[in-house]
Amino acid sequence: MTESLVVIVVALVAIAAATVVAPRIGIAAPLVLVTIGVVASFLPVFESVYIEPEWILAGILPPLLYSSAVSMPAMNFRREFGAISGLSVVLVVGSALLLGLFFMLALPGLGFAWGVALGAIVSPTDAVATSIIKRTTVSKRVVAILDGESLLNDATALVLLRTAIVAAAASFSFWGAVGTFAYSVAVAAVIGGLVARLNLEVRKRVTDSTVNTVISFTVPFLAAVPAELLGASGLVAAVVAGLITGILAPRQLSAQNRLSDTQNWRTVELVLEGAVFLTMGLQIKSIVTNVEEAHAGTGPAVLIAVGALLLTILVRAAYVGPLLAVLKSRSRHAEKLQVQLQGMQEKFAVPEGTQEAFGDVNRRGRQPSERDLQRFAVRVTRGLADIEYFRRQPLGWREGTVVVWAGMRGAVTVAAAQSLPEDTPQRSVLVLIAFTVAALSLLVQGGTVGPLVRRLTPPTGAAATGGQENDERARIIAIMRASADSVGELRRPEGEPTPADLRESQAHLLTVLAAQRTALLDARDNGTFDADVLANALANLDASQIAIEMRGGPH
Repeated sequence: MTESLVVIVVALVAIAAATVVAPRIGIAAPLVLVTIGVVASFLPVFESVYIEPEWILAGILPPLLYSSAVSMPAMNFRREFGAISGLSVVLVVGSALLLGLFFMLALPGLGFAWGVALGAIVSPTDAVATSIIKRTTVSKRVVAILDGESLLNDATALVLLRTAIVAAAASFSFWGAVGTFAYSVAVAAVIGGLVARLNLEVRKRVTDSTVNTVISFTVPFLAAVPAELLGASGLVAAVVAGLITGILAPRQLSAQNRLSDTQNWRTVELVLEGAVFLTMGLQIKSIVTNVEEAHAGTGPAVLIAVGALLLTILVRAAYVGPLLAVLKSRSRHAEKLQVQLQGMQEKFAVPEGTQEAFGDVNRRGRQPSERDLQRFAVRVTRGLADIEYFRRQPLGWREGTVVVWAGMRGAVTVAAAQSLPEDTPQRSVLVLIAFTVAALSLLVQGGTVGPLVRRLTPPTGAAATGGQENDERARIIAIMRASADSVGELRRPEGEPTPADLRESQAHLLTVLAAQRTALLDARDNGTFDADVLANALANLDASQIAIEMRGGPH
C-alpha cells in the first residue's frame, strides 16, 4: 500500500515538474515524461509496477478523447470531416494491410493475420501524442485535421485488431469485417448521442458547480462502457458524447458550471496525459526482459520497428499528397459558387428576399415553410463561411508536410500490443516492436516537429494571422453592441439607487449578456468567425456573468 502511494505521489510530482521544465529546455513535456519513465523503470521501487493495458484502453482513453472532443470546435470538425474520415479509416486500414505484409515477411512463421493485427496496433496516430503539435504555430486547419483523426482512428484500429485476431483463429470474411465496423461505429454514435443529451438534461438542473463537474467525469464512461458491452466502440461513443456536449453545453449549462468544467478537466487532462507517457517509459524494462526470456533477440525486433515506422511515414505521405490535391480541387469548386451564394445572401435583407432566393434553387416548385426558409438561409451563410475559411487557410505542401510528420504513435500502441492474447505467436517480440515504433515516433517525430513547423511557417504568416484576428474581434464587438441595443436601455433611477434598482440593473446586465451569448453562439454555429477568437469572446462573457452573479444578482 505504501509503495503504491509513493509511486502515485512521485508520478504526480514528475508530471508537474515536466510540464513546468519542458518549455524552458525546449523539449516537449511528453518526451521528458517518457525519459523519466525509462530511467525510473531501472529503480528497484518500480520493478513490481505492472500497467494493465485495459486501464489505458478503457480507463484513460475515454476521458481523454471525451475532453478533447468537448473542446474541439465542432464547425472545424464538420469542415474537415472528409479529410478526417479518410485518415481515420482508409489510411489506418491501408497501413495495417501493408504493414501486415511487411511483418509477415520480416517475421517468419507469423502469418498474415497476425501481421495485420500488429499493423493495426501501430497504424493509428495517438490523440495524446498529437497534443505535441498543439504547442506549435501550425495552421489551425492542420490542428483540426490531426485532432479529428486522432479522435477516431483508435476505434478503427481496435476494431481491425479484433477482426485480425478472429481471422487468425478462423476464416476471414471481408463483408463480415465491414459489417462489424459499421455496426461498431453506428451503435457507438447512437449511444454517445443519447448519453450526451441525457447528461445535459441532468446537469442543467444541478446548480452546484462542483457536483456538476463530478457528474461530467462519469460521462465518457457512461458512453463507453455500454457501447463496449454491445460490441461497439467505446472510444467512438465517448468522442460523440464529447462533440455533442461541446456544441450544446454553452446554451444549456450556466457560466459557473462551464468554468468549473473547463478548469477541472484541464487538470484531469494534464494528469492522465502525463500518466500515459510515464507508463510508456516504465514498461521498457519489462518488455525487453520478456523478449530476452523468450530467447528472441532485441536487435532484430528494433530493426523491424525502424522499418515499420519508415513504412508508416511513407504510406502516410503517399495518402496525404492526393488528399491535399482533392481538398484543393474542392476549394476551387466552392470558390466558383461564392458569387452566387453572395447574391442569395444579399436578398435575405428583405423579408421576400429569402423566398425569392429559395425559388432560384427550388427545382420542384413546392411551397417552402418558414422552417425551410430558415434552414436555407443557414446553409447559405455556412456555405459562404466555409468558402472564406478554406480561402484564408489553404493547405499547401507546407501544411501537408506537417500533417505527415505529426502523425505520431504513443502509449495506445503499447497498450493495444499488450492486449494481444497470450497464445499469440512471438508475442513478446510483437510487443517490443510496437513499443519501439511508438518510442521512436515520439523521439524522432515529436522531437523535431516543433523546429520543422517553425522552418516551414512563412515569415509573414504570423502578422497576417494577427491582422485577421483583429478584424474578427472588431466584427464580434459590433455584433455584441447590436445585441445589447436590441435589449433596450435600462430606466435610470432618480436620485440614490435603491436595492431594488440595483437588482433591476443586474438583471438587465444579465439579459444583455444572454442576448450577446446567443448572438455569438449563432455565429459559432454558422462558422462565421475563427473558433479561438470566438471562444475568447464567449469566455469573457462567462467571466462577466459570474462576476455579476457573485455580487448578488439573480441566478
